[in-house]
Amino acid sequence: MRSQKRFRTAALGLAGLLLTAVGVSAANTAAAHGPDRPATDRAWRLVDRSPGLVQPRALTVDGSLGTRRAAQEVRLAQQLYTFWNTGEQRHLDAAVAPDFRDNTLPAGRPQGPTGPAFASRAFRAAVPDLTCELSDLLVTGDRITARLVFRGHFSGVYDGRQGDGRRVEFNAIDIQHVGTVRITEDWHIEDNLTLMAQLGAAAGH
Repeated sequence: MRSQKRFRTAALGLAGLLLTAVGVSAANTAAAHGPDRPATDRAWRLVDRSPGLVQPRALTVDGSLGTRRAAQEVRLAQQLYTFWNTGEQRHLDAAVAPDFRDNTLPAGRPQGPTGPAFASRAFRAAVPDLTCELSDLLVTGDRITARLVFRGHFSGVYDGRQGDGRRVEFNAIDIQHVGTVRITEDWHIEDNLTLMAQLGAAAGH
């Protein structure tokens, strides 16, 4: 019950932040949907097509942002979620600042840039083939908001139990605050109830 209350409280707080982040006029917003969107769309031209970087499935960019800043924020999101997609530390280092702060830090996770690396290792211990789909990316001012879908198979070890290969799929929402160069802080919430049920556990991480 206590974990569910914390989950609801975090969700309400994140919802408020999300509403703040998306409070831009539709007239000042450029949107692109799907990785095959024509390159003539301003938003889609901002995406880094480098091999290995995750590509957003849908993208909305505040039209009042300058092209350089908008492209910087889109690429930071691609670097961060490529880290979650691969577990490769170099992408995390490229995305987050040394003084990065997690404002919704789960119990047991270190604060700062080591926190995401810790969480990624923990996820991959249970789900070695974990992938992260960047389903929706919203860039507004100095905020990046993302809807993510994590997928894989419980073929590793969680809480001392060997997985049986069952499919795992759960959603998450992130809000990232971008500083001058890199991401400086975030708020995030994962569908831990679904994840824990799929892992055969009762409590969230």
